[in-house]
Amino acid sequence: AAPAGIGKGAPMSQGESDDAGRAEALFHLGYRYQMSGELDLAIQAYSESIELVPTAEAYTFRGWAYSFKGDLDRAIEDCRLAIEVDPEFGNPYNDIGAYLIERGDYERAIPWLHRALTAKRYANYHYARFNLGRAYLGQGLMKRAIAEFEQALELDGEYEPAIQALEVARSKLN
Repeated sequence: AAPAGIGKGAPMSQGESDDAGRAEALFHLGYRYQMSGELDLAIQAYSESIELVPTAEAYTFRGWAYSFKGDLDRAIEDCRLAIEVDPEFGNPYNDIGAYLIERGDYERAIPWLHRALTAKRYANYHYARFNLGRAYLGQGLMKRAIAEFEQALELDGEYEPAIQALEVARSKLN
C-alpha cells in the first residue's frame, strides 16, 4: 500500500506550505521509484524531501531503500533519525528490529519490536508481531514464536508470511 500523507500538521506560512507540498511530492516520487526498483533515484527523492521538511516517514522509507541495497547500517541510522523526529511513529522501531533479525541479532531486535507495539502512530502492528515471531524462531523459542505468529494473524488473517512462518514453527515444535 502506498504511504499516506506525511508529517504532523501545524499552521504554516505560505513558504513553509510550499516546502511541505514539495517535500510530500518528493516523498511519494521516492516511493514510486522504490517500488519500481529504482533505488538510487528513490534515495535521492527521499533525501530532497528531507532537505525541505524532515519527516519520520521520509527517513524511514529512505532507510528501507538502503536496506533493499543491503546497506543495513545506513538503514538503521535513518530509522534512528526518524525516531528523533517523531518518537511515536512505529515503523522505524519495527524496521530496526527487522534489520537486526536480518543480521541474526535476534536478542537486540526484540526491544525494538516491543517499542513498535507501543507506538501511538503505527498502522501495522501485525508486522511487529510477525517480526517478534521471527526473532523468537531464530532463538529456537518455538512456543513464543508460534504465539507471535498467531497474534499477527489475529491482526491480519491474510498476512501470508505469518501463515507460512506459523507452519514452519509448528513443524519444528513437533
